Amino acid sequence: MNKIEFLIADIGIPVFYVKLVLGFLISFLITFISIPTIIQVSKRKNLMDEPSDRSSHIRKIPNLGGIAIFFSIGVCASIFAYELFDLYKFLFASLVILLYIGVMDDILMIKAYKKLFAQILVSALIVIGSDVRIRDLFGIFGIHELNYFISVAFSIFTFVILINAFNLIDGIDGLAGTYSVLCSALFGGSYFYLGEYNYPLVVFSAIIVGSVLAFLYYNLSKHRRVKIFMGDTGSMILGFLLAFTAINFIDIFIEKKIFGVPMYHLKSAPVIAVAILILPIIDTLNVILIRLFQKKSPFKADKNHIHHRLLSLDLSHKKSTMYIISYYLFMILITYFLRHLENNLFLLIIVGLGFLGAYMPNIILKLKKS
Repeated sequence: MNKIEFLIADIGIPVFYVKLVLGFLISFLITFISIPTIIQVSKRKNLMDEPSDRSSHIRKIPNLGGIAIFFSIGVCASIFAYELFDLYKFLFASLVILLYIGVMDDILMIKAYKKLFAQILVSALIVIGSDVRIRDLFGIFGIHELNYFISVAFSIFTFVILINAFNLIDGIDGLAGTYSVLCSALFGGSYFYLGEYNYPLVVFSAIIVGSVLAFLYYNLSKHRRVKIFMGDTGSMILGFLLAFTAINFIDIFIEKKIFGVPMYHLKSAPVIAVAILILPIIDTLNVILIRLFQKKSPFKADKNHIHHRLLSLDLSHKKSTMYIISYYLFMILITYFLRHLENNLFLLIIVGLGFLGAYMPNIILKLKKS
């Protein structure tokens, strides 16, 4: 404990709760105060997101909101969850690399292979350098403990996929932000339930929630002069952090002892992590399958994402976001009640429900036309 923590402890307030509350509040305030300046500079220097054929907006909007998210998370995590930077040596370095690549892409539109290289680099740093990896599949497809090299390759692949998948769902107002808030809250709540050894991750989750909630105030604003997008900077950083928290979540439930104390073992942990991250996973799988079926490149952009289908029903951005988030919460509720099912059956149900939600707008559209 440092001197400030000793002073707090002397007052009689648990240090964890002070960190949790201050981390949340200060991260919210930093983002809230930073964004108006970013909007002002973006407009003055014309650093705006230009509407295109795939865009769901019709005016130029500042798209550097991710800078404020990084700023608040970087500052608050270093103060209130500093233990994570001791435990995961390459975490902050990975975030800085993603910030640089994201800002470059938001301003200059860098080539896809450069972004992919950066994503592989940060994934390798956190997987190999900080040993944040998927070690066990808990019997999914009959697989249990993974060989180290297979574990490293699979974990890097998972990071890269989730970073890009989260980027793909950032297509309408409020969706990526609201989704990341809910995911962080769910993972944070789980860490809290699992005991004080995981408290730094709880505080880290609260910091992410606070920062993104402040961003959503501007992202969902009806006033054009204060509206902003998170851009690739924000979506890549949040996708990376959600992958980081999800893999840590799975790792907690591997049968092991910490300081001689047996840890709680939940065999369905990987499926629960998939359920929490189901939206970007299903959305990405779905568009890739559609493109392959249409004999198109899986990397060619189109309007087959879930949010595009909802917009085709003449729903507003906010209503489309509400539909997706509501269905997602329904899936989380189902996940809770089915958490003790056999893993392969559980995964099949979760993926099936995910695809059902993805195709529900198509079903509704066909019913309207018939």
